[in-house]
Amino acid sequence: MLRYPKDLLTLIAYLRKLPGVGKKTAERYAFHLLEWEGKDLHEFADGVATLKERVQACAECGCLMDGVRCSFCDHERRDRNQLCIIATPRDTYSIEETGNYRGLYHVLGALLSPLDGKTPENLNLPQLQKRIEGLGTKEIILALDSTLEGDATSLYLKEQFEKYGIEVSRLALGLPIGSSLDFVDEGTLSQAFSGRQKF
Repeated sequence: MLRYPKDLLTLIAYLRKLPGVGKKTAERYAFHLLEWEGKDLHEFADGVATLKERVQACAECGCLMDGVRCSFCDHERRDRNQLCIIATPRDTYSIEETGNYRGLYHVLGALLSPLDGKTPENLNLPQLQKRIEGLGTKEIILALDSTLEGDATSLYLKEQFEKYGIEVSRLALGLPIGSSLDFVDEGTLSQAFSGRQKF
């Protein structure tokens, strides 16, 4: 049986690390890349190689920044009374597309999952508590996935916030059980945001 050249096999192996990319898809991508112009391949490779240096997480909220200043932490343009807690920076963009939310964000970076070794220490709660006190937050919106991990994290955070006497709400209407924000369409997410309930 003929084998692909070693460098092509290496590329296929890396492509298979992407979510949803199996062996055949990775092979198609690799062969497609072979058809690209050398200039495009160099720009693509450079973009991938420097991605982590160019796209950084904001030290305050955890959202992704395009430059020196985080647009999601702009206190003049955003409502500092509301703090939306999300699991990953990607969730920010799903919520922003609805146009229904103008408050601030806080990225947890993880959800509670004891089987995966994700405990409350992974949530970096001291930084979150410091932000809540510093901002004078009046409402916390839990915008976490409707999964076992998301539910467990939401319940844990609700207990932590009770001592502050702050209103805690959670996205509800329109989000099916077991769904991830990555796969929820704009209309459903907009409806869920508008119909959030006290948690």
